[in-house]
Amino acid sequence: MDYRVRYGEENEAVRERLELAFERIGEIKKESGLKGGAAAYFEKMAGFVGQIEALTELIRSGETDSWSQAQLARLNSSLYEDIFAENYGDSPANPEKTEEWFGETLGQLMAFVAAELRGMIVYAYEYRLTDIAICCELFIELYNWFEMVETGEMAADALEAQVKETVYYYVSDYSDYKAEIRVRELLDPTLTFAKDIIMESDLTDLRYLYRFGEYISDNELKTAAYLNSLPEETIDAMASTYTEGYRKGFELAGIDLSEKKTAEVRFRLGFERVVRGAIRQFKAMGLDVILYRSPVHGADKRQHMKIGYYGALANPQYEYDHRNDLALFFDKPYKDRRLAMLKVAYEECKELAAGYAGPALLDTFGEEPFQYVNKPQVPRLTDKQQKLYVTFSGETSNLIQQYIDPEKRSFTIISYPTPDIGPDFEEIFRETIRLNTLDVSRYEVIQQTLIDALDSGVAARIKGRGENRTDLTVALQPIADPEKQTGFENCLADVNIPLGEVFTSPQLEGTNGILHVSDIYLGSIRYKDLWLKFEEGFVVDYGCANDPDEEIGRKIIRDAIMNQHERLPLGEFAIGTNTIAYAMAKKYDIISRLKILIIEKMGPHFAVGDTCYSHAEERAAYNPNGKEVIARENSCSLKRHEDPAKAYFNCHTDITIPYHELDSICVICAGGSEIPLIEDGRFVLPGTEELNIALDSDI
Repeated sequence: MDYRVRYGEENEAVRERLELAFERIGEIKKESGLKGGAAAYFEKMAGFVGQIEALTELIRSGETDSWSQAQLARLNSSLYEDIFAENYGDSPANPEKTEEWFGETLGQLMAFVAAELRGMIVYAYEYRLTDIAICCELFIELYNWFEMVETGEMAADALEAQVKETVYYYVSDYSDYKAEIRVRELLDPTLTFAKDIIMESDLTDLRYLYRFGEYISDNELKTAAYLNSLPEETIDAMASTYTEGYRKGFELAGIDLSEKKTAEVRFRLGFERVVRGAIRQFKAMGLDVILYRSPVHGADKRQHMKIGYYGALANPQYEYDHRNDLALFFDKPYKDRRLAMLKVAYEECKELAAGYAGPALLDTFGEEPFQYVNKPQVPRLTDKQQKLYVTFSGETSNLIQQYIDPEKRSFTIISYPTPDIGPDFEEIFRETIRLNTLDVSRYEVIQQTLIDALDSGVAARIKGRGENRTDLTVALQPIADPEKQTGFENCLADVNIPLGEVFTSPQLEGTNGILHVSDIYLGSIRYKDLWLKFEEGFVVDYGCANDPDEEIGRKIIRDAIMNQHERLPLGEFAIGTNTIAYAMAKKYDIISRLKILIIEKMGPHFAVGDTCYSHAEERAAYNPNGKEVIARENSCSLKRHEDPAKAYFNCHTDITIPYHELDSICVICAGGSEIPLIEDGRFVLPGTEELNIALDSDI
């Protein structure tokens, strides 16, 4: 269905209201009686709203359908140029600038409003007039408060409280509307905005990229152009690796995929040709595909992470500055209302939720790690808010599981490079295709050899070399019946592509020591000298060298790795075996540009948070040799039977020690003897030496 008429009835109901709002904001731009920073802010934002008004008409009329690529590129740039790095210093969305204009608290609120109004770009492309009207009315209401201060109708010292209240009720009052839209986007395959673009466009005509409404950089254009240069059989093979991994995940877990109706696809723009192939292949499995945009509404965002489909980041610092905007309005009444509205939304979509099979992620790597500036002007959650947010996350997770049974869903994830990885892009892309299709049968044997040795021990000890300070003892789950049971999963190319790891849920009691990595890229943040201290399986202290101020470094970890928790358990211990991936990374000097999906296969890795079997502990898991993987829980997740809020943390962050920072891994047996697996960064266990070939030579 044409997205310009999808919201037809709703759009008609709000059209007059929106026209009045546009008219009023046009008057503000021409005749603002404000002074100083307030005048600059409202003049700039009124100008932006004027752009949105013009854009909305362009989309309604379909005029841009006949525009040239150069015209579309100019329009795209004009919508995002305000937050480009070179312009961001004077942007109303920059908390530094708004603090200069309004002071600390009021500045944070006004920067948040500017970020919210920027969401109107995608609302215009999807022709969602109600969302645009809501944003415009927020802008007008705030202007009125400032105008009342200017005219003497309201005391200046009352302004901050009035603005805060207005922002709060904007977010809270529209919780029902926003929650219903977001949940439906997550579950309803008939919302086909992105799918229509992918399936109906001529993908050789790169103008299609500008129809999404996301920022389009050279990277997206070059990615799409390169994929267009590949033969159809290569594209089909790439899509098949991805979709077959998804299908195998259900098969290996013993879940009946035929009971499901939808698969969710997440990707970065530029990969539409592969996504089109995946949509067709999923359809052949009986699955319709859901495509939803990474959220733009502040209440839907998860810090600065991108979940869904998305384009280029016009400015990563802008995203980072707004990662904790939730702090401006998050309190218990809001939490309770948001949960209540989510409950209503999921209840209305319960049949769709029951048919949801899980996400299929087409991830990318290649961008240069961005060095974020931790600004004192940005919002931060208070200790009280942090605790409340932890509770909210747990309650939200429990709510979703009432409608989407975690034991009846699966996922898959695969990754490819983008052109911003550098001049070797095409070579690296070809190597990545090879990496994603390695010989499963050969790795199955090698990894089983490692598992057999690990199953004979009570713990594993991991030590770093050189300046790496890792010295960590990981307690392993006891095995009652070695003939039928195992503690480690033999991870091959199904849900987690590429292959190359054996993993377990460690025993928390007896797990102690220091984990240290000199340089690692996690969730778009590059960490220097990251370390975590474990006592009885829990992180009890941590730090990094990202900032000269140690407390700022700790705050970064608290936000992004600890997920606001005071302590987190060690949810996973794994040994990566994909030395070919490591060799590729070393050859092209791209280790810092890889995502964790590949990095975790390049050495031992340790996940803080929930186990890999979180919320699915009751579902049996088996290795290819028929043995049941019994290490699916720990003493923390066992609490789910009594108090689920204390059992789960709703996060899982993998941290890998690369081979060049690794000294040794050995298995500690019950009598104190040791079985060496790795020494001096090389595999020494008989039957695994083949893995050293890639370590000792270029691929």
